[in-house]
Amino acid sequence: MWVFDLPAMLLLLFLIPPAVYARHFWRGRGGKLVFPFSNWGGRGFSPPSTVVTFLVGLGAVAFWVGVSFSIVALAGPQRVTREQVYITRGIDILIALDQSPTMAAKDFQPTNRFEAAREVISDFVISRENDPIGLVGFGMEASLRVPPTLDYPHLLSVLDSMKIMELGDGTAIGMGLAVAALHLSQSTAPRRVVILITDGVNNAGEILPETAAQAAGSMGIQVYVIGIGSGAPVEIEVTDPDSGQTLRGTVEDGFDEELLRTVAAAGDGAFFYAGTNGALGAVFEAIDTVERVEQRSLLRVQQQPRFQVFLFIGLCCVFLDFVIRRILAREVL
Repeated sequence: MWVFDLPAMLLLLFLIPPAVYARHFWRGRGGKLVFPFSNWGGRGFSPPSTVVTFLVGLGAVAFWVGVSFSIVALAGPQRVTREQVYITRGIDILIALDQSPTMAAKDFQPTNRFEAAREVISDFVISRENDPIGLVGFGMEASLRVPPTLDYPHLLSVLDSMKIMELGDGTAIGMGLAVAALHLSQSTAPRRVVILITDGVNNAGEILPETAAQAAGSMGIQVYVIGIGSGAPVEIEVTDPDSGQTLRGTVEDGFDEELLRTVAAAGDGAFFYAGTNGALGAVFEAIDTVERVEQRSLLRVQQQPRFQVFLFIGLCCVFLDFVIRRILAREVL
């Protein structure tokens, strides 16, 4: 944003149009000599060439542009930037997302479970302020994709790049939760939260979900578990990222609700069931409402004077007019 120290100086700009008219277009302005005769024994005086006329006109334009910029410089232009600086720390959140093949089930029309989860996660991330958010993916294995960060655009970019089955064809719920809890264990945030999203049963990994949840709970990390899927038989279509082969089939079983409730209870959190797009969005809205801390911030205002730029441009334009008139056009008066 731009502000001026002396905005009243800008009123001088309104004097430029009449000054231009008086200087260049008013016939009664004076300053002209009329010769009713021609050179002795030679040709009469002829009007200046087109090139000279163009140069003089260009010089006049440069002069008045220079005057305009100089007036703006007198007004004291400043560029003002405002930055909100938080003086309290937000909540550290890690989202653990299931990337197993069953997440390709098409019961979240018009898309599948995985795409629906990514869309809702994106909306959740955008709605937060000053809360470091990270991302864990799990399939046969688990991997930290993004540590808790305030760089939300980077987080969303990584989320958008995640693919089903890129971590294998299993569902290591315990490993996903353990990786998330491990990376929150050293956090000094006032609250630490894991949001785990899955549609299956724990069938891979070396750590039991109950064990990981108990470890998270003992460290004061709250665990929310979201079980997604309709529970009814549903078609599945997924492309293996390694081979490029498209796999089709039917998912008969849903998630292990008893296990997920146990995990949520051990992590001092809550279990949610989301069978539709709307339900999944409502779950994240509920978590978003509950997981809030009081945030205190300051508004930092920085003012950067910019009159030097306008003054420099103005002087350059006036000097250009001088060069054109005195040197190129060889004007005497």
